[in-house]
Amino acid sequence: MTQHFIVIGNPIAHSKSPAIHEQFARQVGADISYQRQYCPADDASFIAVVEAFFCGGGVGANVTVPFKQTAYDCCAARGGLSDHAKTAGAVNTLLINKALVAKGASIAEAIYGDNTDGQGLVNHIASLGWPLADARVALIGAGGAARGVILPLVEAGIDTLTIANRTVSKATDLVKELSDTSPVIAAKKIESCATSELSGAFDIVINATSIGLSGDTLPLDNNLNCQYAYDMMYGRALPFLQHFAARDAQVSEGYGMLIGQAALSFERWTGHTIDVAKATESLSQKS
Repeated sequence: MTQHFIVIGNPIAHSKSPAIHEQFARQVGADISYQRQYCPADDASFIAVVEAFFCGGGVGANVTVPFKQTAYDCCAARGGLSDHAKTAGAVNTLLINKALVAKGASIAEAIYGDNTDGQGLVNHIASLGWPLADARVALIGAGGAARGVILPLVEAGIDTLTIANRTVSKATDLVKELSDTSPVIAAKKIESCATSELSGAFDIVINATSIGLSGDTLPLDNNLNCQYAYDMMYGRALPFLQHFAARDAQVSEGYGMLIGQAALSFERWTGHTIDVAKATESLSQKS
């Protein structure tokens, strides 16, 4: 029997998720249908789409902009949230909490939320051979993308984390909020500063802003250096990576993170573990 999945967003026509999940299905011999689902950008429409999908027999859904916060609120009031979703304050993966259904909850009452973005990043960095254990890491940005990766980075055993943002108060507030939410994060040494004041030597610098997609550059200090530079964006030449490549750092865009987070969603839904390296090679050959 075909298992049905969707990705919900606005816009959504550009999404690579169907091709990625279809590649996963071929790898493990699964029979799936994975479709893009456009949704008007309001909470009521999102809830209606999600309920109709799952009550109609859907197995799992991915969530992209601008609905990750709405999905979080929906799951918090219904089927629950994973620890990663709670800390991120956002949901990118929806499924049904079968334990609640077994206790008599309706499908609509049992919609559960997870966030695989951060672990997708960590897994991709590990696959590149970049050491995270005891690493000194700088994370640029204090928005949703940054928030979603902090707990997985800490769980990966990094030594220190510095969060830099154009508005330093936003970075400081994020550190306090997440430290109050997660004892694991609270136990880690995390500093904050303005992006322009981020300086010194780091093992890894990660750009969690989307500024590179517009061709603009970050106000990076000339004394900021690293061995490895990672930009969560992908699909075009990125000034952030060009800057550090010129300084002899190893660099990577975020396409591997996209595939990595998708593989974790697929595993949550189907129980199949994906060979991400093999899937990435196949997808790269087709792109």
